[in-house]
Amino acid sequence: MEECSNNTENVFYISAFSISKTGQCLLFIAVLLIYVMTLLGNMTIALLVCLAPQLHTPMYFFLSNLAISDVIYVSVTLPKLLSILPTQDHWISFSACITQMYFFSLSAGCDIFLLTSMSYDRYIAVCKPLQYPLLMSKDVCISLALASWLISLTNAIINVLSTSLLSCCLTQNVDHFFCNVKELYAITSSDATSRNIFLLCQDLLLASFPFLLIMTSYVFIISTIRKINSSEGRLKAYSSCTSHLTTVILFYGPVIILYGKPESEGSKKLDKLLTLLYTAVVPMLNPFVYTLRNQDVLNAIQNIRRRRNLIFLK
Repeated sequence: MEECSNNTENVFYISAFSISKTGQCLLFIAVLLIYVMTLLGNMTIALLVCLAPQLHTPMYFFLSNLAISDVIYVSVTLPKLLSILPTQDHWISFSACITQMYFFSLSAGCDIFLLTSMSYDRYIAVCKPLQYPLLMSKDVCISLALASWLISLTNAIINVLSTSLLSCCLTQNVDHFFCNVKELYAITSSDATSRNIFLLCQDLLLASFPFLLIMTSYVFIISTIRKINSSEGRLKAYSSCTSHLTTVILFYGPVIILYGKPESEGSKKLDKLLTLLYTAVVPMLNPFVYTLRNQDVLNAIQNIRRRRNLIFLK
């Protein structure tokens, strides 16, 4: 391909969604509601875990980290889309594009590793309950969470360095609603073959392998639960894993469909919709999955309300 000017001077055109004016208005309202609900829901979860002593357990510790990661997740992708829909300003600078890609890589990776850590927590709780206090001690939980953030941080830096060395022509069209590694590799004038191979290896190591670990843990969990004699005990064990398993299915379901379906010219719109599903809708649903019919969370909310009322009375 032709050589292009220095990539630090580039601006990109985010194509977003090609729909009618009415469709853009409806999409703007829907995305805005999703964004606000995601921020409120996840920040509430993080705050509850900090304030309520009864939620100071490994599962809720990881959940609070997941909530923070999800806030970053939506805050780096949705605001630009919300800006494009009413103003039709599709342009984004190279530095803003790289920043968006960096924080998306960071939060997406962190979500994956935190979900894997939570599956390990559920495995220990169900399969090795007597060893749970030792195997899921405070130090172990902090180490797992810290590793999740550090590995994701390193991966995001690698993606930024790899992408910043690409040569891109001015005003390149990014056929998506935000900048990501795959789309930037698609518009480069450099030879991105080696980078695409690296991206494939990255997907296998940082997404497929953790998913395999999660599924393996649930094979052991289900096998252990089936050996429990009492139906009440089985129900209690199943209920302790339901929220996490639901979150895993919600997160990985669209991703598996997105990357598993064959590539075609007409599939780009579906790609955007699936990406919007797992980058916007899933983070919004996570707080509901962990709070609806969750007695621990409901009790924590009631206790905080009582303490607040006591403070006001005094």
